Amino acid sequence: MLTDAIAKMIEEMLNEANGTLELQRNELANRLGCVPSQISYVISSRFTPERGYVIESRRGGGGCIRIVRKQIGRNEYLMHFFCAVGNEISEGETFAYLRNLADHELISAREMRMAAAATSGAALSEIAPERRNAVRASIFKQILLSFMYV
Repeated sequence: MLTDAIAKMIEEMLNEANGTLELQRNELANRLGCVPSQISYVISSRFTPERGYVIESRRGGGGCIRIVRKQIGRNEYLMHFFCAVGNEISEGETFAYLRNLADHELISAREMRMAAAATSGAALSEIAPERRNAVRASIFKQILLSFMYV
């Protein structure tokens, strides 16, 4: 898939540049044989603050974009997620957070599966449907806090 190829190339470039990269959308799009908007889409969807990146964009001059991979500690990362959850969270969003934590090796695959089970629709089936996302958020926040003390 083209978006995967773009993301992989940007990630490799970030690794080579020690976590800070300036690129031109048009130039990268020409190299990959795609349109600049596809580069923008990948950057905005895959290189997000939730995933540990800071993006700065400059207009004109071919669309220069600076991507910085934040270096934060485990507990800071977990606290960032804790604050990002808010008062409600869906099962899919919870799983995305857990997958991200596991992908960054901040939790084990076993911890991911246990937290996913604890926040699943099946686990919350006795809760009124309109309250499930609020209850899930509360449970998930407590799970995140418990990960901080492991």
